[in-house]
Amino acid sequence: MPTKSSERWIRDGENMVKEFKKLGYKTDLQYAEDVVENQVSQIENMITKGVNVLVIAPIDAEALTDVLEKAHKQGIKIISYDRLIKNSKYVDYYATFDNFKVGVLQGQYIEQKLGLKEGKGPFNIELFAGSPDDNNAYFFFDGAMSVLKPYIDSGKLVVRSGQTKFDQVATLRWDGATAQARMDNLLSAHYTNARVDAVLSPYDGISIGIISSLKGVGYGTPSKPMPVITGQDAELASVKSIIAGEQTQTVFKDTRELAKKAVEMVDAVLKGKKPEVNDTKTYNNGVKVVPAYLLEPVSVDKSNYEKVLIDSGYYKKEDLTK
Repeated sequence: MPTKSSERWIRDGENMVKEFKKLGYKTDLQYAEDVVENQVSQIENMITKGVNVLVIAPIDAEALTDVLEKAHKQGIKIISYDRLIKNSKYVDYYATFDNFKVGVLQGQYIEQKLGLKEGKGPFNIELFAGSPDDNNAYFFFDGAMSVLKPYIDSGKLVVRSGQTKFDQVATLRWDGATAQARMDNLLSAHYTNARVDAVLSPYDGISIGIISSLKGVGYGTPSKPMPVITGQDAELASVKSIIAGEQTQTVFKDTRELAKKAVEMVDAVLKGKKPEVNDTKTYNNGVKVVPAYLLEPVSVDKSNYEKVLIDSGYYKKEDLTK
């Protein structure tokens, strides 16, 4: 797994270990704290130990080509988890969510909240994307822009900064502090006499940084309400923020289901069977199309968080009131 700094990876790791144990497998769980070299050496150690399968959520999608060749030579199967490993023909399968749809849900939420379909506007929006070394970041952004771009083109959504291309709005390592610093700059350069009506944020950790920046210039008051702010992962801090009326929306990806699916894939591979896949077209990693299983993401806001997150047992009610 990439890092413990994001709560979701801790859950992913724990859920997989639990599911593997149920089936009687021994598991070695490692976190590389977002340092690519750590991840490579962790994988090398696992190869030396003689593991049968590697399940990897890459930090840098393009940094594992050599080490995976070593794994393949040892007969080790490779499953890409949540994020696609690029430029390796040795990635056997991919378990993830419908990442384009994640972005569509974020874009549609902004569309609905601002009443864009009803012809309302113009509104001011700023755009944020994820890390350029994470393949998913492009899918999230493209999904959102498939909804938002027509409104930007027609002038109903105005990006005052003019920053609408992925490379202008990307956030390295999904870092909240980096996003906060960029938002500070956007506000001082383009919004001294204008208000922000919406911010496309691809991930909760980025949303929290954006909210800190907005609060710093007086947003979140009756005279200057928070803009519509999207997110992803239903992290605890962001769900609390949604309940408090700051962040507006997040996209929930039930990592319990993703962990289960990855474990099913591993179990099938080790038994010499073909794992279940439902997508053999979308995920070209540069050298092959990796057969994938895509799970469904769910849009969450104040109106449905109890049903989606508490009733499903993902969070306990007291988690959200602490």
